[in-house]
Amino acid sequence: MSASIQPVTLQRVPLDCRLSPRDALRAISDRPWPFALTGSWAGGGAVVGSDPLLIADAGADPFSTLDALPELRDDTRDGELAVGGGWFGWLGYRLGARIESLPAGPPRPVPLPDFHLAYYDHVLHLDRSGQWWFEALVGAGGEGRIARRLQEIRFLLANRRPRERYVAPEPFRLGATGREDHLAAVRECRERIVAGEIYQANICLRLQTRWDGSVMELLAQALDRIDPPFAAAFQTPEGGIASLSPELFLRRVNGAVTTAPIKGTIQRSHDPRRAQEAVDRLRGSTKDAAEHVMIVDLMRNDLGRVCAYGTIEADRMPEAEPHPGVWHLVSRVRGQLRPGVGNGDLLRASFPPGSVTGAPKVQAMRVISELESTGREVYTGAIGFASPVAGLELSVAIRTFELGDGVLWVGAGGGIVADSDPEREFDEALAKARPLTRAIGSDLAPTKTDPRPVTRPRVATAGGA
Repeated sequence: MSASIQPVTLQRVPLDCRLSPRDALRAISDRPWPFALTGSWAGGGAVVGSDPLLIADAGADPFSTLDALPELRDDTRDGELAVGGGWFGWLGYRLGARIESLPAGPPRPVPLPDFHLAYYDHVLHLDRSGQWWFEALVGAGGEGRIARRLQEIRFLLANRRPRERYVAPEPFRLGATGREDHLAAVRECRERIVAGEIYQANICLRLQTRWDGSVMELLAQALDRIDPPFAAAFQTPEGGIASLSPELFLRRVNGAVTTAPIKGTIQRSHDPRRAQEAVDRLRGSTKDAAEHVMIVDLMRNDLGRVCAYGTIEADRMPEAEPHPGVWHLVSRVRGQLRPGVGNGDLLRASFPPGSVTGAPKVQAMRVISELESTGREVYTGAIGFASPVAGLELSVAIRTFELGDGVLWVGAGGGIVADSDPEREFDEALAKARPLTRAIGSDLAPTKTDPRPVTRPRVATAGGA
């Protein structure tokens, strides 16, 4: 797709539709390659789509693909409130190996595509006021096809099929990583930090169960109970994801770029007094403050590689934000991209997100590959879109269910620093996962102490880089 060959015009048609995002995604869920984004995406509301015009080939460069956007004719941006269409999908964690030299990592029980990107020339968009729009990027000769799609969409919304009976997944259990394995990985990570190899690394575990349903319905079920800012679902023939992410990775509008790393977690109580006490403990935690400062600095450095000198700004103090079951510390880092920097350049400078890798990033990723028991797929990568109208917006792929070959799994973990307590880190991982599994009508199976002795091969530590 070439911007110089195929300029497009933004078309927006208001729809007489009162459906919730959940029911809208159900209306199109049987169509080819359906997706849904709900929450804070594109200023708030929802973006739902199906029937893409193009699927990026597995051999393509996913970062360059996000620059392959058509020119917008007549500057029809409609005040930046529209989305119109563009590339939608995921960038899996393993794409980091295309940027840096990294080891192969641990086994992958159920591999998913390293990335999935599809170009949609039309979407359904619920704006922040509650109005649904049919939006399209119309190129020369495409007017008839877009008109037919508008008719089909109106029919689907008006005649959506009855909601099928939902069968919740069985309780999630620890996968290849047993409890004692995770504790041993955290201890080993701490030793490497003390030895000066790294400052921090994000060590994760995997919880899984058998399930053969639809990730689109999984997201719909979750949205009945929780409302995360960056919910998303993508269904493909090779597998799918349903994400309930709280974290913004990158938002780019023209040359302005923002990231909002999360670091620092504490369990959340519904009792107001205990909730305030938890927030005070979180803000006063030396361990969480150390995590947060390091990751904010890392993100400043990543953006500084592609932003104009002197334009990087960060919040002076992090905010404590409520999320399902937990409080998080969140900061925002902003910058102005240098002229000529594209989406691909921005991703190559900052992917994977620093909040789910560690510092220094590359060495932390090497440590992750040695200490974790299973390879990461989409988890801790990025999810979202690149649009010629709305810019680039990606979430951090955490709190994310992944489905493939009849297996449903979710990753959870946390940043390890020198004074991390292994037992608390394990409990924190479960505290992050539990509200998600309950939101889809499931839960976590009881975790018992693994009686097997766990021995990890010692790996020589390297100096800090």
